[in-house]
Amino acid sequence: MNITCPRVLTVFVPLLAAAMLSACGGKNPSSSQRPPAQVGVEVMAPQAVPLVRDLVGRLSAYRSADVRARVSGVLLKREYDEGTTVRKGQILFQIDPAPLQATLDSARAALASAQADYTNKRIAAKRARDLAPKGFVSQSDLDNAEAAERTAAAAVKQARANVESAKINLGYATVRSPIDGRAGKQQVTEGALVGQSSATLLTTVDQIDPLYVNFTMSVDDLDRLHQAQARGSATLLGANQAKLRLTLPDGSTYGQPGTLDFSGTTVDPDTGAVDLRGVIPNPDKSLLPGMYTRLKVTFGTLKHVYLVPESALQRDTTGPYVLVLGKDDKIQLRRVQTAGTYQNNWIVTTGLDKGERLIVSGLARAQPGQPARIAKPSAPASTGKPAAAAGKH
Repeated sequence: MNITCPRVLTVFVPLLAAAMLSACGGKNPSSSQRPPAQVGVEVMAPQAVPLVRDLVGRLSAYRSADVRARVSGVLLKREYDEGTTVRKGQILFQIDPAPLQATLDSARAALASAQADYTNKRIAAKRARDLAPKGFVSQSDLDNAEAAERTAAAAVKQARANVESAKINLGYATVRSPIDGRAGKQQVTEGALVGQSSATLLTTVDQIDPLYVNFTMSVDDLDRLHQAQARGSATLLGANQAKLRLTLPDGSTYGQPGTLDFSGTTVDPDTGAVDLRGVIPNPDKSLLPGMYTRLKVTFGTLKHVYLVPESALQRDTTGPYVLVLGKDDKIQLRRVQTAGTYQNNWIVTTGLDKGERLIVSGLARAQPGQPARIAKPSAPASTGKPAAAAGKH
């Protein structure tokens, strides 16, 4: 035992000293400090951008007219091709006019009879008026003759009205389009008795150029727009000036812009939304009523806002934020508020100031409170040598 202990101590003491030296004062200078993160920045400047909202709407006909049988009779034939464009006044259907023509003839005969009776009563009344001053006709007979004349005159007017009514009904036997538009499917076949107890629906004509696009917007969003205008941070367009663009089902933008022409004055208690409506041209008839569509509505202009690239805005449980490089070249976290997107950028309304350096690249290594250095842009690749090489082949 006395022989081996000095040897163990001889080996152990230097190792222990080395371990203590390494733990207390042997730190590697290169690992004690992280180099500043290299980041790319953009200098913020306030801008004015369109105030756009993405919404969903449904198309409807600009005008829609039900074509109905206004007189009773047998439907003889259809005079148009289903699904084609018709003009106002164009004949669509023909109802059997024979009974209506007979009614007109009867009314005309009654008018002739009333006119003949009135002529006789007028002559009799004139004779009585001539003889009354001479005492050949009593005052009572004169009064009766004049009353008969007036009754006959009224009968003539009634007969004329019956003739006009019969003419109108006969005209209704020829069913015409009330508007320009596209005529729909025939609802009643030839040979059917129509208009017997009610005005039978024959077809519908829809005007589809232009079209209405109906959509809604929450009353909270509308209120925010008006508040922004009151603060001076937004300018809203007036009536019939707000523009809208449709997005087709294939993702493309419809070529014809529309305008907002109606804003409701009441709020739906079930949805908390206000009805809005726009008018969209449809010269090629490529849009059809009933289609659902996405649309972008430009209500005006947002002023004094900042455009932040989508990759530069981050989110956590608290909300959206960005990183900026402070005057001391240290990274700062800024909470921001957004108002949608514009051309692949977030629209930031609060949280940034003019001239601040927004970090847009190098975000993976950027940490709030840590120093950072602006990365130098890489030199553009030279194209002279590859071009020369390409010329050799």
